[in-house]
Amino acid sequence: MEETITIEKICMLAGKIMLVSGAETNRVEDTMNRIASSLGVKNPQSYATPTGINFSVDVAATTNSLRILKRSTDLHKIAEVNDVSRKLTAGSIPIHEAFRQLKAIERENSEYPAWVQIIAAALVSGCFTIMFGGTWEDFLPALIAGALGFTGMLTFERVVEIRFLAEFFGAFLIGASAYLFVSMGFGNALNMVIIGAVMPLVPGLHITNAIRDLMSGHLVSGLSKGVEAMLTAFAIGAGVAIIYAFV
Repeated sequence: MEETITIEKICMLAGKIMLVSGAETNRVEDTMNRIASSLGVKNPQSYATPTGINFSVDVAATTNSLRILKRSTDLHKIAEVNDVSRKLTAGSIPIHEAFRQLKAIERENSEYPAWVQIIAAALVSGCFTIMFGGTWEDFLPALIAGALGFTGMLTFERVVEIRFLAEFFGAFLIGASAYLFVSMGFGNALNMVIIGAVMPLVPGLHITNAIRDLMSGHLVSGLSKGVEAMLTAFAIGAGVAIIYAFV
């Protein structure tokens, strides 16, 4: 039996994909409103927070709600949803084709394998160490420490699905391995090795989205994302501080 496609359903699906993929709430609401307007809705009402979406076709109409439990970072999916939205707004694709493409985007697994993420984190760690003033003797220790910390974070997150604890554990591994390397003479500056190695854990996207939401008037979303970024920063700092407390 063919699924009935409604305006509410396609708008909620587009908003869900974007919010789960790490888009700022202002972009989520704007995309949902544009899709609804292109389908003939005169007064679309959308409201998004980091943990949920509400949408109705008018002020007095039935409100549709969707709870968001897990979020990640997938800019590729955000770009694909934007592309579908533009095509729908331009009238180049019908609603059922747009819904089919959105469903395909939702099912798509565009996340890089863990080993690719670890290699990228390692290279980023070493490069940031040089960029922040470290020497080439610190490059390799930072590269290895960053890889160990990122691996530890990914592994811990699969066991205990609490992001903050996983980041704390990853930062702790970075601090411990960096101190071990420098004490063995493998590297010169402990602080430079640690600074570079923790950079892959820093919540840069959350900070950027929090500022953008606050500037666009989305105070609830901006503050909640800002607090999330602060908790992540605290977890990273606490993991490294434990090592400094015992050395």
